[in-house]
Amino acid sequence: MSGAVSTFVDKLRAIVGDKGLITDEAGKRPYLTDWRDAYLGKALAVVRPASTEEVAGVVKLCAAEKVAVVPQGGNTGLVGGGIPLEDGREILLSLGRMNRILEIDEIGYSMTVEAGVILKTIQETAAAHDRLFPLSLAAEGSCTIGGNLSTNAGGVQVLHYGNTRHLVLGLEVVQPNGDVWNGLRALKKDNTGYDLRDLYLGAEGTLGIITRAVLKLWPKPKDVATAWIAVPSPQAAVDLLSGAHAASEDNVTSCELMGRQGIDLVLAHIPGAADPLAERHDWYVLLEWSSTRARREGAKETGLREKMEGYLGEAMEQGLVLDAAIAQNETQARALWSLRENHTEASKKEGPSIKHDISVAVSKIPSFVTEGLAAMRKALPECRPVTFGHVGDGNLHFNCQAPQGWDKQRFNAHAPAISGAIYDLVVGYGGSISAEHGIGLMKVDELAHYRSSIELDAMRAIKRALDPQNLMNPGKIVRV
Repeated sequence: MSGAVSTFVDKLRAIVGDKGLITDEAGKRPYLTDWRDAYLGKALAVVRPASTEEVAGVVKLCAAEKVAVVPQGGNTGLVGGGIPLEDGREILLSLGRMNRILEIDEIGYSMTVEAGVILKTIQETAAAHDRLFPLSLAAEGSCTIGGNLSTNAGGVQVLHYGNTRHLVLGLEVVQPNGDVWNGLRALKKDNTGYDLRDLYLGAEGTLGIITRAVLKLWPKPKDVATAWIAVPSPQAAVDLLSGAHAASEDNVTSCELMGRQGIDLVLAHIPGAADPLAERHDWYVLLEWSSTRARREGAKETGLREKMEGYLGEAMEQGLVLDAAIAQNETQARALWSLRENHTEASKKEGPSIKHDISVAVSKIPSFVTEGLAAMRKALPECRPVTFGHVGDGNLHFNCQAPQGWDKQRFNAHAPAISGAIYDLVVGYGGSISAEHGIGLMKVDELAHYRSSIELDAMRAIKRALDPQNLMNPGKIVRV
């Protein structure tokens, strides 16, 4: 470590203390590689502040010393957004120690939290107060709310509650010069000029560092119905969803589509996974309805489960459903959800894959799937498509698993052709090349290619205005 670096590290230690600083290579490594082992960066130090004041002090020091800052939450991202570059001239700022829930307003249906709180902790705390925080995704046991906000995470209930952007009332953000913007206002109406909050939601730490947030809460559901449904095609899945809105009295909270290839990977790699249906089918839907109205035990029609059973019976007569299993309790429902949520883990255990987190209009999903599968197989005939995702909001994970026996190097040589074919098709459908994972490092070139010059110029202008030294997570989203 050079003298200048050693002096800089000593200044960091003076701000965050020994507990807030990691400088040895072994200690830094878990922070410097992503969950998929796709990126490995370097950093002068891993800094773990315990308060907003410490974050501000670190950022102010870095601004003065012209050292770049890479914010990181739970390090569960899939596009390299929280990993430093390979030149080793940045610090990684982990917000994991800032993990306090500061306030719960039951009357106002809001919760104020620090950025490092684990998402599952927020869900459980809300439930303990008879409230719901609806953001739900596979990594909820380890991802943090700051990362969720910085990537505008999606999840499985977007069609009913909206993206993370729609679940936030106010933010506290440390600016690139170290100043702290206190926007922690629990207001549902505030028309005082530009909405600064929305600038930081989804900005992946390139404009500032989110340190606290005021989150929206909802009433806790009292009646939930969950079904695993075999359908003949993606078109049947979309038609099934369309009718479900009225049949459930607008209580559809999740609708997930999965192809058989992904189910087979989960059954092969996830201990305890079991196929809910006796026969194999090409396509499945995981459908969930929920209501704040409690079940009326003993009545002729006791709740959503009976309504769902009736609706699926009618859909079967129409040819939209081939077979179905409705969960009879929460344990069965969780088993069904585990089949969906373990797709990414199973794919990782199977081997290399190319991931496409895309979105198109819900009504266009069936034709996109048909054309997309054809395009993928044309680019690589031996590929193994793994299609799954949130059919309710148009977001598909349109992935390609490596042919059996292929290593990463051989497979990645085909990545540009495969991804190019898929992204060209997505844009032709008026869709997005990133629905919920963000841009990070992975899709910087793709964003530059597919977005208009007007959009890119506006993004760069905002970046230069707020971060003139380009020290906030440089190289992510757009190059300036």
